[in-house]
Amino acid sequence: MNVSISLFGLGYVGSVSAGCFAHLGHRVIGVDVNPLKVEMLASGRSPIIEARISELVAEGHTAGKLCATTDAINAVRESEISFICVGTPSLHSGKLDLSHVENVASEIGEALRTKTTPHTVILRSTVLPGTTESTLIPILEKTSGKRHGSDYKVCYNPEFMREGSAVADFLNPPYTILGALDPQHLAAVRDLYRPVSGPVVETTLPVAEMVKYVSNTFHAIKVGFANEIGTLCKHLGVDSQMVTEIFTSDNKLNISPAYLAPGFAFGGSCLPKDLRAITHRAKELDLNLPLLQALTPSNAEHVNRAVEAVLRTRRRKIAMLGLSFKAGTDDLRESPQVQLIKRLLGEGCQVKVWDADVSLGQLAGSNRQYIEEVIPHIGSLLSSDLESVVRFSEIVIIGNKSADRSRLEKCLTPAHLVIDLVNLSRSRRPNCAQYEGICW
Repeated sequence: MNVSISLFGLGYVGSVSAGCFAHLGHRVIGVDVNPLKVEMLASGRSPIIEARISELVAEGHTAGKLCATTDAINAVRESEISFICVGTPSLHSGKLDLSHVENVASEIGEALRTKTTPHTVILRSTVLPGTTESTLIPILEKTSGKRHGSDYKVCYNPEFMREGSAVADFLNPPYTILGALDPQHLAAVRDLYRPVSGPVVETTLPVAEMVKYVSNTFHAIKVGFANEIGTLCKHLGVDSQMVTEIFTSDNKLNISPAYLAPGFAFGGSCLPKDLRAITHRAKELDLNLPLLQALTPSNAEHVNRAVEAVLRTRRRKIAMLGLSFKAGTDDLRESPQVQLIKRLLGEGCQVKVWDADVSLGQLAGSNRQYIEEVIPHIGSLLSSDLESVVRFSEIVIIGNKSADRSRLEKCLTPAHLVIDLVNLSRSRRPNCAQYEGICW
């Protein structure tokens, strides 16, 4: 049965969720405070770059299944289910900033005050255990003047979408997690996910909230672990790629090979933020969790290794191929490639940047705000001409996997040094220049 959905927050999670729910036949109203994002979605254009999402947004717009507005009150009144997909960024201390969730909860509550038909509110933003029950539900009850459970339902539904493959992950997830105070509160969301493949797990609110943190923390651990093992192997003269190949072939004890190949530092909008939040919470509880606390400095040390790999060559003209933290996305938030560029500029290097998916003019919201705060003059470094960027340089840094090998080889010379941060497969590595891996 198709339903009407109001979806708050048109960033990566929200835009992909909106496009996919419309693709499944539901009527979706996207809601955001950013008028640029609203205008893009309302006209059938995706606010983000992500595989397949432009196609799904255009399809939903044409079918009359997808629209957008800044009017939160009306969006709730015209829908049966409201998804909260807003950001939960870090404060300077590492503590989670819940202001966006709180603001949206107040808006939804105001709309529920005069709504007489059943409604379900689904929190999808990443929040620490206890947040839905201690923050979201009290705000909804206060602003609506109604009781949770009888007048409306609330549940928590974490997402497990990777940027670059988010649509595929939405439609074919490892599992769908649904958390609520009472299983009866899940009726509407349970029906919503029936067409989606994979097992559905129904659990409590804090368990559903914690599963997301366990997943992201483990991914962060795997990246840091693989990078440190790769570095140790390189300094011992051991083939880290052969070690990794053998290690990851054990899918009974070692879980899976995902995130377990040595590469560059982790980044993006999830892993750094979620590590800070979980370690800050540990400090609040006076717990000493040394492995988790060591992951952020371990990740920063990997950026230091990349800086040192460049500086020890005494070459100063750098081509960075890939600005986003991985190919297929334009997300620059906490990208280690951005941090690397900032460090190299500070060391007096001349840097030019090429990225197939990043255009300064198309960046919006927190993504644009982040890059303007970290490297405000990034526009003068970016170029859409791969050949001119490479020919300018003495060192070519492979920052993500967006550069085509044959195209790259046409402009490389034997004098170039290629520093690979992403562990390109041997078939994709350019063989016409000097080559060095960061930890292999």
